[in-house]
Amino acid sequence: MLSDRSYMRDDYHRRTTSSLIWLVAGTIAAFVLQLVLSSPWFSWGESVLNQLPLTIRGLQSGHLWTLVTHALLHRTDQPFHILCTVLGLIFIGRELEPILGGRRLVALYLGAIICGALTWSAIHWLHGGFHIGPGAGILGLFVVLACMYPNQEIGFLLIPVTLRFKYLVYGSLGLTLFGLVFYEIPGAVAPFDYSASAHLGGMLAGWLYFRYFHANNGWDRAPSFALPAWLNQLQKPRRDSSASKANHDRSADDLRAQVDLILDKINSQGFGALTSEEKQILDEAKDLLSRH
Repeated sequence: MLSDRSYMRDDYHRRTTSSLIWLVAGTIAAFVLQLVLSSPWFSWGESVLNQLPLTIRGLQSGHLWTLVTHALLHRTDQPFHILCTVLGLIFIGRELEPILGGRRLVALYLGAIICGALTWSAIHWLHGGFHIGPGAGILGLFVVLACMYPNQEIGFLLIPVTLRFKYLVYGSLGLTLFGLVFYEIPGAVAPFDYSASAHLGGMLAGWLYFRYFHANNGWDRAPSFALPAWLNQLQKPRRDSSASKANHDRSADDLRAQVDLILDKINSQGFGALTSEEKQILDEAKDLLSRH
């Protein structure tokens, strides 16, 4: 019964702070701290901040933490930079967190940032430079959202135009490739503040996540990735026999109890937090109900 579940009782402890809120709060706090350390009142602040941007010289010196810490920094002379980051996190994160769960949302965000940093480093390894900002993470999240809802439309406040998510991704990809080919690879200075290589890495991370992890529940079940035939033949009997044995041993009462636990997990962590085994149990319960 519903009253038997903990989240339907008054004494159930509801989480009040989501992972998205922590991400947004941490981004704003990092920007405020950057402003404080760069002020004249802290003579040692600049030396601390200089250890955080992503630079080729820093990587060559072993400063691997800059693959992540560069995303904490923003252009202090351009408030639009931090504003776009916060709005992007809120707009995209509130749609993805109920689907992916808090942990996967944060992991995807950090993975896209690191992938963008590695791509930027590969392009700039010879002619150097520095990079700051979490643009790769924002674009990585947006690519996943666009892959889930490609035809979802979005409007703009100042322009009476609506565009579908997939067209926004195509436009961002075109702009990124243009900046990469004509400016970053030749080592020229772009006329606009846009790190094409880092953004391309973030978009690639988002697409890889959706293609090989989210949409197909694991990289080994992607439609474009096929295991060798001999390996499928070896795994199939064992998987079928174990599944049939599990179905035979699992009684209706046990299945009902496990479904209740899974529903509690979905309510507290989101559907994206379920394992493949838990999703299989839900499928079995669905088949059982359809037979009855």
